[in-house]
Amino acid sequence: MLGDVLLIEDKHREAAKRIKEKLLAGDAPKRVVAISGESGSGKSELSHCLGRALKDAGIRAKVLHSDNYYHVPPRDRNRWRQAHGPESIGLDEYNWAAIEKTIEDFKGSRKSEMPCIDLVTDQVDTLITDFSGIDLLVLDGLYAIHSRGVDLRVFIDLTFHETKKAQLLRGKEKVDDWRMTVLEQEHRVVSSLREKADLIVNKSYEIEAAKG
Repeated sequence: MLGDVLLIEDKHREAAKRIKEKLLAGDAPKRVVAISGESGSGKSELSHCLGRALKDAGIRAKVLHSDNYYHVPPRDRNRWRQAHGPESIGLDEYNWAAIEKTIEDFKGSRKSEMPCIDLVTDQVDTLITDFSGIDLLVLDGLYAIHSRGVDLRVFIDLTFHETKKAQLLRGKEKVDDWRMTVLEQEHRVVSSLREKADLIVNKSYEIEAAKG
């Protein structure tokens, strides 16, 4: 998303390095890595660091933020959610068909038109990307590991209660009673996806294999 604030720390770089090592151990072409976690857990930071680490290893990776794919744009989302109630917050807010179309375009090495949220203007822009020269796609977002077509699923095991400092520093949304209601509902939905993960980023930001 345009205008997003990244708070990159050494823990993000180290976790990205471990994930990169896992990826380099395989040889499948055109792979997709999905990273999910709650607000403030470091999804964007980890995705950015992973993309940079892969570039240093000679692998061209594109980071794609699934939060660009909400059905309702940012300027209207809170009003829509309040009208439909907290239970409307969840997986159905994403345009999964559009996300999976982008993944198909990547795997087919095609040009792709994708939405891109400008957080400064709250506009939805259109980005055209040529995937023919891209080796790996990093998909991040609250519910990213729910998507089909993903080869490696990473879950950041931190709740919004544990990431309050990061949320305040990024300042993406005003923290009030409604925002806390949203975070609590997102917590329920994101937590339900943990079982889909192949790798877990634990509370110390270390990489663990998910337990089957």
